[in-house]
Amino acid sequence: MELTFEGKGSRWALLIAALIVASFFSFHAIRLWIADYRINSDSLSSIQRGVALEPGNAAAWDTLGRFEQLDFVAGDPGEAVKAFQKAVQKDPLSAYYWMNLAGAYEAVGDIAHARDAFQQARNVYPLSAQVAWNYGNFLLRQQQSAEGYAQIQLAVRSDPSLLPLAISRTWRSSHDVDMLLNQVLPADQDAYFQALDFFASAQQAEPGLVVWQRLMSLGKPIALPRSFPFLDELIRQDRSTDASRVWHEALRAAGFSHQEPQNGSLIWNGDFTGEFTNGGLGWRWDNLIGIAIDFDSPIPGHAGRSVRLDFGGGSNPEINKPLEYVPVEPSHNYHFRGYIRTESITTEHGMLFWIYDPNNSNAVNLRTEGLVGTHLWNAVEFPVVTGSQTHFLVIGLLREPSRLFDNKLSGSVWIADLSLVPAGDDEPGAKR
Repeated sequence: MELTFEGKGSRWALLIAALIVASFFSFHAIRLWIADYRINSDSLSSIQRGVALEPGNAAAWDTLGRFEQLDFVAGDPGEAVKAFQKAVQKDPLSAYYWMNLAGAYEAVGDIAHARDAFQQARNVYPLSAQVAWNYGNFLLRQQQSAEGYAQIQLAVRSDPSLLPLAISRTWRSSHDVDMLLNQVLPADQDAYFQALDFFASAQQAEPGLVVWQRLMSLGKPIALPRSFPFLDELIRQDRSTDASRVWHEALRAAGFSHQEPQNGSLIWNGDFTGEFTNGGLGWRWDNLIGIAIDFDSPIPGHAGRSVRLDFGGGSNPEINKPLEYVPVEPSHNYHFRGYIRTESITTEHGMLFWIYDPNNSNAVNLRTEGLVGTHLWNAVEFPVVTGSQTHFLVIGLLREPSRLFDNKLSGSVWIADLSLVPAGDDEPGAKR
């Protein structure tokens, strides 16, 4: 049977029906747009009117709840709870909404319902790091430390980006490094290094040493530069014995073959056989524009290598490296020896060795004669007496900026075979 719309009445009826349908959908589209516009405004009253237009929208109720919490003028914590309750009613499978409801319950002092809401969030998303993190912090606020730290450990295992926050919060709430290691951090290298970095930045050497020992107990290879921030803090705190031990353990864990100098020198890699570590208790150097640095042949008849610096003649730099931090004993006698050679060094400020105490001003401050022009290999040696509070010496190359009009530095300098050896008690003292 074929339907036809031949009469005017039929065509008008079809047009009217189409207009009614279009109007219906247009009305709802406009209504949705108005509701969305109001819900995404920054006015609590507008959000409330938007939610009234979309009462089945869980996200709208959640937005309203958050604004009820945040609006200190018109907001109402009790109304926030009701809004979040509506959100989880509309979407009970959102762990996010359940956590917001838990926070609202806690804000009004309803701890039992807050705990229930967190449990619902865990049931919905048991593997969520964010749920475990928020629940763990909630438990800590309720003085349930063991359960709280267990949840935080689950969180950082799932999301390692939470580690720095977990470390800082645990330490500041408990000041118990054993609790941090045993109940919060996973037993892995990265977690321990992040804890070590935290304690270095917080200037907390003692708990840092505990973390270091736990790190070494893993028996795994490490990247040597990861130990540098903590070693720098040990140097800053004048803990020479601890720094020396950590340095040697770090070298072994990093796979560096290290043999103590046969002459008993305290300078690590004083013959420059190894590469610069650029941190820790090894040689340090900063790349400077116009200065080239490389290893070169040793002194004739000596082992190892020399270090050569070439200056391009385009600048008037201050040079205080290469340098090395050397652990020493207070009020002790030492003997320094180093070799230096120059070729065509310009300006009146030449190249010299500088030995000083980095943490105690003027306790030790020794400089050799500055060499300009050309000099063959020259042995420089003298006694060094440490101060009563001296635990580190810095030994390095120095050139101060020239004050002359023609002050551009050019030429080359070599250094080699540096040693600092404990001397007998009858060693003459050095000028300080």
